[in-house]
Amino acid sequence: MTVRAGWLLPNGQTREDTRLVPLGVMSPETAMGSRDGVIAGGTALAATGAAAMQVQLAVGRALVQGADAQGAYPVAVTAPETLTVGDGHAQYGRIDSVVLRVYDTAYDSTGQTLARAEIVQGAATATPAAPTLPAAALRLWDITVPAGTSAGTGGITWASALADRRRYTAAYGGIIPRGWGLGFSGAYAGQYRDNGTGLDRWDGSAWQSLEPSVGWTPLALASGFTNNGNAQGDVKYRRIVVAGVPHLQLRGGVSWATSGSPPNTGNLLATVLPANCRPAALTSVPIAAGGAAIKLDAWTNGQLRLISTTGLTTWAALSGVTYPLDA
Repeated sequence: MTVRAGWLLPNGQTREDTRLVPLGVMSPETAMGSRDGVIAGGTALAATGAAAMQVQLAVGRALVQGADAQGAYPVAVTAPETLTVGDGHAQYGRIDSVVLRVYDTAYDSTGQTLARAEIVQGAATATPAAPTLPAAALRLWDITVPAGTSAGTGGITWASALADRRRYTAAYGGIIPRGWGLGFSGAYAGQYRDNGTGLDRWDGSAWQSLEPSVGWTPLALASGFTNNGNAQGDVKYRRIVVAGVPHLQLRGGVSWATSGSPPNTGNLLATVLPANCRPAALTSVPIAAGGAAIKLDAWTNGQLRLISTTGLTTWAALSGVTYPLDA
């Protein structure tokens, strides 16, 4: 048997079953239900075209959740599974789904007690959509089946037909790997997930991003200002998190034509900073400038303003400026 489920078969679970399937307390979604999904590692449950109308599912492990009262089934695919896609409809396309499904007649009255990989066929319509899945089924891949597709017409173009729908799960307290679909709520305050570029933390009502250092974004300067003041490079910004507190960081230099007189009453930006890069309160930061030490005011409306003093010439430096955004 190449698709195994733990705690399912009426004649018992073998020692090999126990070693192969994922065991332990997994990430919760409700008080009694676990987050179903693939156990990340290698190319777990990857799909590739095997023939004109056949898809092959790679080995891997997953958790398939039934109803809360039913519980979750740990599943392992221990050898590649080859599945056959039905021929396309004569007029309309459709979307089929590759799934891991658990049959448990004690709950679904199917008369079967097993786990298997299978294809759930979608409806052929003018605007096809992925099918609604039966209970205790985990969607892994969607397959676009154009109208008239068959082995005789050349079959499915696998490079464009397969859409990855694997979502991932982890043990309780673990970070849920990035997978298909981020539109899910956390189950408890303090839960973490990978968002693809960093980590999110569930605060009890929403995901809060714990952002890593990110790339620099150029700032659009107001008329009269130019980049590379004092040969310090273009003015750019990035939002970073320092000790859990969001900060804005600046780099580069600006210059202007008239000594001692920054244009636009010192307002630097033609386009203000985005909402998540604005301080909760007016923030003043000392900066270096030609001939004088001046300050930069960061306003709550997203504008940056030079507050000049006597002796100022024609440039100001922003490199090294970092200030908090919280109150």
